[in-house]
Amino acid sequence: MVDRIDSKSTESAPLVVVGSVAFDNVITPHGSKEGILGGAASYCSFAASYFTQPRMVGVIGNDFGDEYLNRLKYRDIDLEGLQKDESGPTFFWKGKYHENFNRRDTLDIQLNVFEKFRPDLPKSYLDSQFVLLGNIHPALQMHVLDQLQGNPFVLADTIDLWIEIERKALLELIKRVSLFVINDSEAEELTEETNIILAGNKLRELGPETVIIKKGEHGAILFHEDGLFALPAYPVTELRDPTGAGDSFAGALIGRLASRNRTDFSAIKDAILYGTCAASLTVEAFGCDRLESAGASAISERVDELKKLISID
Repeated sequence: MVDRIDSKSTESAPLVVVGSVAFDNVITPHGSKEGILGGAASYCSFAASYFTQPRMVGVIGNDFGDEYLNRLKYRDIDLEGLQKDESGPTFFWKGKYHENFNRRDTLDIQLNVFEKFRPDLPKSYLDSQFVLLGNIHPALQMHVLDQLQGNPFVLADTIDLWIEIERKALLELIKRVSLFVINDSEAEELTEETNIILAGNKLRELGPETVIIKKGEHGAILFHEDGLFALPAYPVTELRDPTGAGDSFAGALIGRLASRNRTDFSAIKDAILYGTCAASLTVEAFGCDRLESAGASAISERVDELKKLISID
């Protein structure tokens, strides 16, 4: 049986994760690695798999071998929605991080089969009550929502590119989102507010009931109708590769919510703890490796440590 947190829970609701699957070449001040399994859907699904069985939607190319599929299957990730396009290779990205990891340059990007990707959901996924929309084009994110039944809880992520070139489409999407996750620089760009509290409040006015603004090594702030909640980052001392940290945060967060089938203020605060600790594991190795192999106990132990860190008792 796959290693999960609260694996005996009978409350779990179905979760679908939609995003990119990629091969990455990453260069950091500590070294480099090629052929890394990456992409938002990969990180999100690995993180969510510690809480529930995520349904993964993405596209892979003719170079995506069984060894990579087996890694996903080992974590009991549902791959019915993972499309294979034999016409070309998988999405590829190469990037370089500079000293202190405060800047990243994209050295090469090849969309390959991802350029034609359309996230058509299998019938078995249409009843998903929780949805994670990775940072793909807003029109594709909207296409996913148009297929789903009922009124699912939707977490959406984005990137500065869509803010710059697809602002109108992104704003339309945000109206249909339950929880919008964005980093501090993107929040400033989208709202034109330099104060993070004003930015968070302004984002909520655009439609989502809940907003989380990520501040990297300084943690995250939750904006909700029932109040604010600020959480520091888990204190990492072995930073190796920050790629995918935000996706791991989102995946663990919504995985935790889906496993408990709760979306109230208290549940989201709890889920942010798990998201923060999953992200802290991700950055300690290249790619998905550390997140994938750490085990549920490693996440739970870090959650307990982080709770002690923020407690005043």
